Amino acid sequence: MLVSTNWLNDYVTIEDQDLHELAETITRSGIEVDAIIERSHGMNHVVVGEVVECEQHPDADRLNICQVDVGEEELQQIICGAPNVAKGQKVIAALPGAVLPGNFKIKKAKLRGEASHGMICSLQELAVEGKVVPKEYAEGIYVLPEDAKVGDVALDYIGLDDVVYEFDLTPNRSDALSMLGVAYEVGAILNRPVRLPEATYETAEERAADWIDVTVDAKEQNPLYAAKVVRNVKIGPSPMWMQNYLMAAGIRPHNNVVDITNFVLLEYGQPLHAFDYDKLGSKEIVVRLANEGETMVTLDEEERTLTAEDLVITNGKEPVALAGVMGGGNSEVSDETTTVVIEAAYFDPATVRRTSRAIGLRSDSSARFEKGVDPNRVLLAAERAAQLMSLYAEGDVLEGTVLHDELDKTPKQIVVSPDFINARLGMKISLSDMLDILERLQIPTKAESGQLIIEAPTRRQDLKIPEDIVEEIARMYGYDHIPVTLPVTAVTPGKLTPYQAKRRLVRRYLEGAGLYQTITYSLTSEKKSQQFAIEPCQLTKLMMPMSEEHSTLRQSLIPSLLDVATYNVARRTSDIAIYETGSVYLGNEEDGLPAEVERLSGVLTGQWVSNEWQGEKKEVDFFVVKGIIEGLFRTLGLENRVTYEAKVIDQMHPGRTAAIALDGTYVGHVGQIHPTVEKEQDLKETYVFELDLHAILHESTDQEMYVPVSKYPTISRDIALVVDRETTAATLETIIHEAGGRLLRDVRLFDLYEGENVADGQKSLAFSLTYFDPTRTLTDEEVVQAHDRVLQALTERAKATLRA
Repeated sequence: MLVSTNWLNDYVTIEDQDLHELAETITRSGIEVDAIIERSHGMNHVVVGEVVECEQHPDADRLNICQVDVGEEELQQIICGAPNVAKGQKVIAALPGAVLPGNFKIKKAKLRGEASHGMICSLQELAVEGKVVPKEYAEGIYVLPEDAKVGDVALDYIGLDDVVYEFDLTPNRSDALSMLGVAYEVGAILNRPVRLPEATYETAEERAADWIDVTVDAKEQNPLYAAKVVRNVKIGPSPMWMQNYLMAAGIRPHNNVVDITNFVLLEYGQPLHAFDYDKLGSKEIVVRLANEGETMVTLDEEERTLTAEDLVITNGKEPVALAGVMGGGNSEVSDETTTVVIEAAYFDPATVRRTSRAIGLRSDSSARFEKGVDPNRVLLAAERAAQLMSLYAEGDVLEGTVLHDELDKTPKQIVVSPDFINARLGMKISLSDMLDILERLQIPTKAESGQLIIEAPTRRQDLKIPEDIVEEIARMYGYDHIPVTLPVTAVTPGKLTPYQAKRRLVRRYLEGAGLYQTITYSLTSEKKSQQFAIEPCQLTKLMMPMSEEHSTLRQSLIPSLLDVATYNVARRTSDIAIYETGSVYLGNEEDGLPAEVERLSGVLTGQWVSNEWQGEKKEVDFFVVKGIIEGLFRTLGLENRVTYEAKVIDQMHPGRTAAIALDGTYVGHVGQIHPTVEKEQDLKETYVFELDLHAILHESTDQEMYVPVSKYPTISRDIALVVDRETTAATLETIIHEAGGRLLRDVRLFDLYEGENVADGQKSLAFSLTYFDPTRTLTDEEVVQAHDRVLQALTERAKATLRA
């Protein structure tokens, strides 16, 4: 629902309010303002101009040289390419210095050798959606009414001096699908009165009943049907203010009669329909269920095949409207229409919903009928439309209304006690505050014998049970004022489980490392469901998937993250570092459902470091990603229990992939995706990892112990070892740690060399070893003994030799 604040101000005074603060207040009271649209977009230097002269450009067939009066001493010459520009028009002129939506700056320029000092604008160039622009101006400039004053701000004339709220309504708040419903809500919030429109007009001597007769055969589906007749209407454009309100609400203006029915639809929330009386083909209207297989052509020029469950409006023979959904093309109001029949009715919500869904047609009318309209506004809306047609179509409204009425309009009574309300809210609101809130909402209430006796207004179809009144009291009192309390049975405050605390730590670490969290769908395609999986299992498929791309539960998070990376790279975000913690679904348990296990995955591509000032750049590589994982295990206190081993995994690069083991148990992998996969995903060099988060976070860790900084020095020794090319650095590092004993504090690889002076099939790895005793200073003899044990172990177990 789009709500023009200019229009809303007609019913409740808000012109003195900060509209952004008001939007926040409305949201806090229960109706979410999803967006605030400033239709002016900050434009200035956009004025009303008059085309004094218009001649064809000498060097361009499609351009015209216009002399435009913009209220200044001299005329402004503006080159215009619109096909409908002409002498004598009042137009929208953007002068030099104006900035139009999209940061389009208007400057003095030359077009084919002729000076142009501005631009004559269409509505689309002022950020008005093309679908709401009147059809006669859809392909050219917008022509203002003749009474527009030259030099005035043009935005005022076309309704762009407006702020529009976009409401995200919950299904129960159908009352806010009307401007009056919104006015009641805002009036209650601000404690201000609501001004209702008065539908007064003079009637002709003739009676509507002499012109039309109404028969309702389907009384259950249509308990109320009213028809009014307006003669001698003159079809033309509706007034400018009405067109502006409709466009702000997302509706295209057509002509005065159609615009009036749409205006009343938005004002009262009551759909109306206007029939061309002369096209009806008879003097009777019969409402009945359609015949099976019966056809009709609706206003959108589509032929509809109906069923016996569809409700139709007929002329006694053939359908002229699909009740509550759309009118028929055979009775449409046109430029030749002189007599109009106004239809106002209450149609059964379920019937309208069923028809709308069956034929695949949902309109503004059906959306309101489906949720239930206010039965006490049906006739009021018809009277309002008749009044407006009398004013703006110069019509003569015939006396009376032709009516079929078997609708119960009695307000529902709700009885609730203040104690019940306070018990449900867990707080103490006084009776006077409750009565004040209900009075502001204009909900009639009496306090008798300790009970609130409430007559729920029929405009509020959502008020049916005592709990609904509790909600009204709570939201208007302010959810922020409800105290935070623990259940009375609670002994201790709630807290995170160790698993939850560790998962939060994981997320905090990864975000600190520069990765962004994502959330992707649990459903993927069958082809991708097992790619990169740590533990491929039996697939779980949906019986009735919405699409093949979302037909199977995933067994790895990586495919979905790669799709996210592809999406971002395609939009010129080339440096990607993302992660996700989420569930995968493995095999079937005893209950027939798949096992749900939590995984942690990440995808990185592009540059990891880019300090252009220092000229420093570093692309993401295997060691960057492995370093992130090592830091994660260090954060969890598991770094000494984790090992990495080269592994070949399907869909991953065979030489840049490692399996990750925790205490010898496989818990994940890290590496580059295969170049063929990168090509399929339209990605450059990309690295991924996936960890069995469930297994890792359930591992117990030793309590962290802090020790004072030692005052004794460390002693370092470097060794360069020549080994077979297939021998890994991790193997050598393990041997060094085991042989070094308690004095060996740290081992660090700092060089890899292959080439001259190293035999084919061999390589040189250089390590720095640090020896340390926290209680004393080590002697050279002790370090030499420990170092010799390391060299001997390397020689015997890895066939390593010292590089000369």
